Amino acid sequence: MAANTSTQPRVLFQTSEKVEEETSQRKLGKLTVKYNRKDLQRRLDIEEWIDGQLHLLYDCEEEEIPELEIDIDELIELPDEEQRAKLQELLQECGKPKEDFINGLLYRMKGVRKMSTTQRK
Repeated sequence: MAANTSTQPRVLFQTSEKVEEETSQRKLGKLTVKYNRKDLQRRLDIEEWIDGQLHLLYDCEEEEIPELEIDIDELIELPDEEQRAKLQELLQECGKPKEDFINGLLYRMKGVRKMSTTQRK
């Protein structure tokens, strides 16, 4: 007697990949609610611009660029002259003229708001 497999009850298990995918989608949703999407895109554009400019300044591949950490939030908190001084300090090993990069970065940062992970009262 042959059993018809289409009428047999089946048990399906949810794979961990699907759970991780759903979790990451939920996290993304929370991120876009907490931060304005335009602000995030603007920051991403600035970071990509910085990366491209550092390649030009150091005239080398990404692996050869010295370890630099340009913290946009930290720079935003500083007055204009201190921003310039901080960037000059970070780029002191660069032999090429840095003024165009610094001016371009400070111009792009105008209007960018600080994104903090903690709420201030």
